[in-house]
Amino acid sequence: MNERLMDILISSFGEIFMQGIKITIPLTIISFTLGLILALFTAIVQVANIRILKSLARFYVWIIRGTPLIVQLFVIFYGLPSLGIILDAFPAAILVFSINTGAYASETIRAAIESVPKGQLEAGYCVGMSYVQTMRRIILPQALKTAFPPLSNSLIGLVKDTSLAASITITEMFQVSQRIAARTYETFALYCEVALIYLIFCTVLTKLQTICEKKLQIE
Repeated sequence: MNERLMDILISSFGEIFMQGIKITIPLTIISFTLGLILALFTAIVQVANIRILKSLARFYVWIIRGTPLIVQLFVIFYGLPSLGIILDAFPAAILVFSINTGAYASETIRAAIESVPKGQLEAGYCVGMSYVQTMRRIILPQALKTAFPPLSNSLIGLVKDTSLAASITITEMFQVSQRIAARTYETFALYCEVALIYLIFCTVLTKLQTICEKKLQIE
C-alpha cells in the first residue's frame, strides 16, 4: 500500500462514514419503524382471520416477497412519474424499504403469534378481556420474545439493502465510495473500505441485539 492510497483511504473514511450517519442510518431506522407498524397490522389481520383483509394481506406479502427489491425501487421512483406521481428519492426509498420490510416482518410476527398456545387467548377471554386487550397484554409480549431475533436480522439486512438506494440517486455510503473511486481509480480499496464501514454498523447492531435478547430472556 503506497502513501497515495493511504491518504485516499484516510480522507475518504470520514466522508463515507459521516454519510452513513446522515443518510444510511436514518433511512434504515425510519424504514424499519414504518415497516414494523405495517408488519404488525398485516400479521394481526391474518391471525384474526378477517377474510377480505386476510386475502389482501396475503396478496401484498406475495407480491413483495416475489419481486426483487431493486425492481420495487425502480417502479416507485422511475415508474410512477409516467402516471403523474413524482416522489423525491429519499421519500421513495423510505416507502419502498418500509413496504418491503413490512412484508417479510409480517410473516415473522405472524409465525411468532401463532406459536403462542391458543389457550392464552382463551384465558384472556375468561378474565373479561377483549380480543385487542388479550393481544396487547398477553399474546404480543410472548410473541415478541420469539420474533425478536429474526426481526433483528431483518434490521441488519436492511442496513445493507440501503446500498441499493444509490440506484435512485440517493447519496448514501456506497454512492459516495463510487464517486471517490471514479475520481481516484482506486476501486478495490475503496469498495473494501465501504464494506468495512457496513461491517462496523452491522457489528454494533449485532451487539445490541445480543444485549436485548438477554434482557428479554430475563424478563
